[in-house]
Amino acid sequence: MSVPALRTPRVRPGETLAIALESVRTHRMRSLLTVLGIWIGIASVTLTVGLGQGAQQKVADQINSLGSNLLVVSPGSSTTGGVRAGRGTATTLTLADAQALADPTVAPDVAHVAPVRTTSGVLTSGSTTWTTSVTATTPEWLGVRARSLAEGRFLTAQDETTAAHVLVLGGTTVSELGLRTGVGSTVTLGGTAFTVVGVLADSGSSGSTDEDDLAVTPLSTAEAVLGTAGSNGSVSSIYLQGASGDRLSAAYQEAYAALATRHDTGATTTAGATTGTARAAAAAASTSSVDFSITSQQSLVQAATSTSKTLTVLLAGIAGISLLVGGIGVMNIMLVSVSERIREIGLRKALGAPPALIRRQFLAEACLLALAGGVLGLGTGYLGALLLPSLIDQPVTISLPASLGALGVALAVGVVAGVYPASRAARLAPIDALRSD
Repeated sequence: MSVPALRTPRVRPGETLAIALESVRTHRMRSLLTVLGIWIGIASVTLTVGLGQGAQQKVADQINSLGSNLLVVSPGSSTTGGVRAGRGTATTLTLADAQALADPTVAPDVAHVAPVRTTSGVLTSGSTTWTTSVTATTPEWLGVRARSLAEGRFLTAQDETTAAHVLVLGGTTVSELGLRTGVGSTVTLGGTAFTVVGVLADSGSSGSTDEDDLAVTPLSTAEAVLGTAGSNGSVSSIYLQGASGDRLSAAYQEAYAALATRHDTGATTTAGATTGTARAAAAAASTSSVDFSITSQQSLVQAATSTSKTLTVLLAGIAGISLLVGGIGVMNIMLVSVSERIREIGLRKALGAPPALIRRQFLAEACLLALAGGVLGLGTGYLGALLLPSLIDQPVTISLPASLGALGVALAVGVVAGVYPASRAARLAPIDALRSD
């Protein structure tokens, strides 16, 4: 008479998960300590990457606040007594250069041009004085620099034509002068009374410069009243606004070619793409006697964000060490769990449980612990993203793909950390396990 073969018991995935949950619940403290390592690791990586991305966005926003599709033309260097100063110290740019660049036949991809002369001046209102930056420019400056008005109006073509004694002030300047109402107030600059016709909306700081501490006046007024014009009608810089973002490279090349021709420098006019404008200018300057330079927002943004990305990767790597430590903790706890449950494993195998079932059981427990740590770590990261900006004045950007990636990493840590303990449990011989004390 033949003996019927024993059938291998089938365990559904739901039952495997229920057994794993029961094991975790039974050893609450041990499970909590295991989860804690993954929790801290995921939270650290999430916040570090979020801080890095927030810093990159903040830098890009600060640079973009200088203007939309902006190119800045600066004069070359000056030489005094045989000593050569840095770029921007010469007076090689003129109002005529700006007028030439505004000609659509010369630079068709340049939408607007705003020549600027900058100096410092002492403003007086009653008994209050304040030294600020005085910007002499044209009506195009407001749009080129992407600024807006909080109240009043900006400079007009009529103001430029008549050399009107009008000023547009920044919010900081209005505050420092103690003006109750900016528009309509009278302040003295250079011994001459000026009427405040507008107040700029706050723009914040750019590096160490307060963009809201300035006074804007027409170029013609600065020449007549403040005596800022040089013998050749020089300007401090020329702001150019490209017709669009994808035409900024063409605008750069057109402006470079036009200025090289006007200044008769003999410089080559071949320029790279927008992303390489700084390198192109440097290469041209090294092979010719150019007396000007052109920079773009993109080159500034790339340089700043490149540094931020490097720091973010470095800090994320350091934070990742805690995640590695958490994974080692999961492996260690699972090995302890295997040692404590040898008799249970032997009994289950004696009843017909195959090695694959035992392996799946311990892998499920490891993944459950790691996933719980990942969810808690993400929750802590999101909470930190809400609270930290108000404490450190630094934005924290956490994206959905990054969050899903963090959960995937947590799950992967659980799988990797659980493979060896699970395989060890699956290899146990039933008779040896049942003999264990």
